[in-house]
Amino acid sequence: MLIKTRLGRTVEVAEDYTVDQEWEHFTAEEHDRWDRLYARQCKMLPGRACDEFMDGLTKLSLSDSGIPNFIELSDRLEKLTGWRVVAVPDLVPDDVFFDHLANRRFPAGNFIRPEEQLDYLQEPDVFHDVFGHVPMLAHPVFADYMEAYGQGGQRAGGRGVLKNLARLYWYTVEFGLIKTRDGMRIYGAGIVSSKSESIFSLDSDCPHRIHFDLERLMRTDYRIDDFQQTYWVIDSFDELLKATYQDFGPLYDRLEGDVTAYTPDTVLDNDTVHSHGTQLYANAGGRLKGASDPCLEGPQAA
Repeated sequence: MLIKTRLGRTVEVAEDYTVDQEWEHFTAEEHDRWDRLYARQCKMLPGRACDEFMDGLTKLSLSDSGIPNFIELSDRLEKLTGWRVVAVPDLVPDDVFFDHLANRRFPAGNFIRPEEQLDYLQEPDVFHDVFGHVPMLAHPVFADYMEAYGQGGQRAGGRGVLKNLARLYWYTVEFGLIKTRDGMRIYGAGIVSSKSESIFSLDSDCPHRIHFDLERLMRTDYRIDDFQQTYWVIDSFDELLKATYQDFGPLYDRLEGDVTAYTPDTVLDNDTVHSHGTQLYANAGGRLKGASDPCLEGPQAA
């Protein structure tokens, strides 16, 4: 069937919205863009990204040698955790997304950001999807969590809780932090694929860092256009998986039809707070008003 992407392209897709990657059609300039993004992130992530992410980069042989071939990448990943990477031209409908995850298929954008959007892109491209997400899928526990999330989404049909599930994905898979014996580390794809948020999430005094609480998190709105005002912290990936393996029925009952939500900067009296942020960056208007954060202006941001 034919679909029109948000970038204005008309594309023929399969019923599950996948397309052939056609790796040979990426240009030399696009491969070079991947290489520069890869080199930049790999320079700054040691000591910031969790060991599980860094191990995944190594095990999957991701490198600055151009955009990965999904077939070759999937063959390596499947041997580790049974997951494969499939190419899609754009974001896919919720039911399709959940079905892919529930069957250990990760949909990755089949395009790379333009040069003028090298530092910031709202649409997930191949660098965000593959560099940011796929290394964590090489970790068995996190791979199980992603499958469980997809299955939970399938069971949520018609319950009116998709916005709550989206918050769970956003605050863990995209923007999650983990507390390790060596300090706070990043595992969320939206952070590890972003130079500036890799710094902001760990170094800035502005955001809150609150310990993971499933229902509390699923009742909290998030920012899609700027740095997060709150990052949710886990102690281990087993903690994340255990929370997702529970029966979501009673939770869905409590969330169903609930139109209230906490704002992204909310801190409750019963929250376990790792650090209480000043919120100065967000209160100054954030990226849209040119606000700055001192931690982004130091030598580590160069």
